[in-house]
Order: sequence, then structure tokens, then C-alpha cells
Amino acid sequence: MKRFLPTRAAGLLIALVVLCSAGEAQQLRATRVETAGFTVSDMERSIDFYSRVLHFQKVSDRRIPKAKARVVRMQLGEEQIELTQYEAKGRPFPLDSHGNDHWFQHVAIVISDMQKAYATLRQNRVRHASSAPQRLPDWNQNAAGIEAFYFRDPDGHYLELIHFPPGKGDPKWQRPSEELFLGIDHTAIVVADTDQSLRFYRDLLGMHIAGESENYGVEQEHLNGVFAAHLRITALRAEQGPGIELLEYLAPTDGRETPSDLRANDIAHWETRVEFKGNSGREAWDASRAANIMLVSPRPAEGLAEPGVEFLAQDPDRHVIVFRCAKPNAMSRITSAAEGERQ
Repeated sequence: MKRFLPTRAAGLLIALVVLCSAGEAQQLRATRVETAGFTVSDMERSIDFYSRVLHFQKVSDRRIPKAKARVVRMQLGEEQIELTQYEAKGRPFPLDSHGNDHWFQHVAIVISDMQKAYATLRQNRVRHASSAPQRLPDWNQNAAGIEAFYFRDPDGHYLELIHFPPGKGDPKWQRPSEELFLGIDHTAIVVADTDQSLRFYRDLLGMHIAGESENYGVEQEHLNGVFAAHLRITALRAEQGPGIELLEYLAPTDGRETPSDLRANDIAHWETRVEFKGNSGREAWDASRAANIMLVSPRPAEGLAEPGVEFLAQDPDRHVIVFRCAKPNAMSRITSAAEGERQ
């Protein structure tokens, strides 16, 4: 496999994390996971797929001249995803990707009826990643009765259908609805070490653990497409928005690390946007530096696609996060401080 995933010199800051702290300088508080976003090779094809097959609606479409990119927001229910196409084409999604490789990321689309949703995918000849929809077994108390199915979009990005039985998931997914595709529950990422990832997402960003599970067995193998899959799953939440789900493979342990040279225009590139309010960008920047996280951006800057102050970072497994602070007058303070450091 070519070594090509998220780069430390990513161009467009699309998937954003908007940081807000309610307390100490080194303790931030995530208020909302806003979007998960990824790079596409053909915007019109992607818009057609997500709108026609999965019932998303296009809510914005903008050109970003500095990044030479087109950015489209698609909404399903209350949640959104962000699609980006660059003028300079990057590398395609790796054909030999597996569900336990560390660059794995997907969004979980909640549906009201698994059989009807699966039939819709089959009618549209959508590529399977799971063998078929799986119902998680009753012995697994935290996940019992959940139905799930992995599939791929036209570029190869992983996606999931998920159906929650009564008593599982966010109560909003139990509201009566005539819609088949309801919204996005979470974005899931493969991590090498859950405890290490918690130091990033919980201890630095201020997200909280909303649920934990240990999943294995034949159903999990067929769902993930990984033989003998045994996962430690940790669901994290901010105050609002979809969750971030950590998937640590206790077995098999041969998942490949995310290469260091993935660029923003490579199709396997994902970014996750989370909002924080209350802190200036400078405070968020200082907290991130103090925590020794991998900062992609040389300094905070005005957002390219949205107002506010932004900077890009990577989590311990090189999943890309963008920090955006919308606090008034934050930009002038950051710019002057950053310029002072360079002198």
C-alpha cells in the first residue's frame, strides 16, 4: 500500500473543532461536534449519491479561492457532513484498506428500519463493507439489539447504517418519524490505544464518556469485515452534536498506522469539526501546545470557510481535527502574539 494518508501540511481547514473552555487555561470544553468532513474526487457524483440514495440535502456550496477547493455541506436531520473537492487531484482511497487500519473513519447514519434501508442500498448497487446487516447479540448488554451495516460511498469512504432498539442510543432516535434516514449519531475512528486517545479527547478537549462496550464474536467479524475482530469501543460526546466513537482493536492487532504523508486532497483524508465557545483562539492554541499535540497549522488564522479563528491539529493516531474559536476580537490578539513569537 502506498503511504499516503493525513499530512501535517494540510491545506484547507474544513473540518473544524471550535474550542471553548469554561475553566483553567489547560482545560478546554467541547460544546459541539459540528461535522465530519472528507475529500471527494467528483463533487457532483457525491452530491447525487448522498442526496438521492441517503436523502441528505445540500445546504451550502462555496468556492474557497485560497485553497482552490469547493466545499459543500450536506444535511440529514439535524446533522451535517462536509464534502471538499480540490482542483489538484490527490490519491484515491487505498484499495487494500481494512476496518482495523488506523486511518479508518466513518459516519453512522441512523435509520428507522434496517431492512428497508438495506434494500435501498442494494437497489442502488452500493458497495458492501459488511457481509450483510448484523444484529449485535443479547449477551452484549451495552450493545444488545443494535443493528448495523457498513458500506462504501462512490470514493470508497466507509459509512454505517445503524438502528437503535428502544432504550439504546439518544432518545431522539426513538421519536416517531416517517423518514427512513434520520440523522448522524457519531463518527467512528480506529485508535491504537484508547487511554492515549482519552487524554486528547477527554482531558484536553473536555469531551465526556457517554458509553463503553467490548464487542466480539461472529456478528462483529461480519460487521467490520475483519476476521476475529475484538474491539474496545468508547463513545465520547460534547454538549451537543454527534459523538466521536473510539474503536480499539484488541484483536487482530495488525492494523496499519496512518501514514504521515496524507494530504488534504487525498481521498482518504477526513477532518472532524467540533465547537467550543468561551475561549479565545490564543488560549486554545496555548492549551494545545502545552499538551504537546501535533499542530499542523503554523499558527491560528482566520477561517477559510467559516468566520472565526482556526488551527489544525492531529490526534495521537493522526486523525485530523481543526480548532475554531469564534470569540470576538480573538484574531487580533492571536495574530500579534504569533508574529511576536516569530520575531
